Amino acid sequence: MKSIIFVILLLIAGVYAYSWYFFITVFAISFLIFFHELGHFTAARILKVGVLKFSVGFGESLYSKKIGQTEYAISAIPLGGYVSLKGQDDSNPAAKSMDDDSYNKLTPLGRIFILFAGPFFNFTLAFLLFIALGYIGVDRLAPVVGSVMPDSAALQAGIMKNDKILSIDGVTIREWDQITKQILPKPTTIEIEREGKNLTINLTPKIGESLNLFREKIQKPLIGISPSGEIINLKNTGLDSIKFAYKETLEASKLIFVGIGKLIEGVVPMKDMGGIIQIADITSKAAKIGISTLLIITALISVNLGVLNLLPIPALDGGHILFNLYELIFRREMNEKVYIGLTYCGWALLLTLMIFATFNDILRLSGSGQ
Repeated sequence: MKSIIFVILLLIAGVYAYSWYFFITVFAISFLIFFHELGHFTAARILKVGVLKFSVGFGESLYSKKIGQTEYAISAIPLGGYVSLKGQDDSNPAAKSMDDDSYNKLTPLGRIFILFAGPFFNFTLAFLLFIALGYIGVDRLAPVVGSVMPDSAALQAGIMKNDKILSIDGVTIREWDQITKQILPKPTTIEIEREGKNLTINLTPKIGESLNLFREKIQKPLIGISPSGEIINLKNTGLDSIKFAYKETLEASKLIFVGIGKLIEGVVPMKDMGGIIQIADITSKAAKIGISTLLIITALISVNLGVLNLLPIPALDGGHILFNLYELIFRREMNEKVYIGLTYCGWALLLTLMIFATFNDILRLSGSGQ
């Protein structure tokens, strides 16, 4: 009953803050976690491991049905889910089963296959969402010059406001973000469109100071232009949609890994770390903007879930993978006391991070964290 009351209060608060868009947020987050657990479930079925329970949500069961030895349930708190495998219980790491259909009877590689399947399904879902986005179209900044900086390479070469960048060193430019990636510290050929005419301009970028995504000062080649702010809708269909999805999924994954590294280094302050409240806030606002924005955010969260679950923290998929790699390499199980101790430490770390992130979210939304 407590879980149901909690969910009712959560929905009331969410609807009050974000209108009916909050229901889209709840569905999106629940589906992402469901898809992650579906990966574990599918892999377990392939290896004929017994699945005791597959729950969408946590807490009290609102509906459940047992088929074979598996209980399928919809639980009250929709922000999660879990798959309970025979012989594998994170809440009781000492519990084991040596039945033929037990998780413990698998080889380390078999267990790793099941553990990796959850994050893999998250990456796959993001890939599919990006394919859909390719067909729907994504709003991007047009490669149109809004202003030219004084004493810049662009000004000296004759680039003017409203010039449209068509290509750089033979590489077609479709959106503004591609320009930075193609500018290198060497003589560069830029094809532009000006008043219906195509012109070719040669220049050499100047090395200047800029800020990267993590607000670090970096030295990079600059030509000295800024965008006009014009928005274009870019579509990627057919084979291009697969290339687009692969590129976006890979770049999102790399960005999260780099971001975690910057957080550990202290480049990104701990106060910037967000949790489930921030995810709900961003997703609800994305739903208000439109379907393409919602799909982008959902795909990024899916990648985030995949990456975070692969971190080598005991109690996460990555931690369990690490334990199994130990067994695979040294041909013996990890000492049970060490295994149990590390697992509980992992849970403590995750709980601490969750509380800290939630505290940050509350401060941020209240305006105190600015």
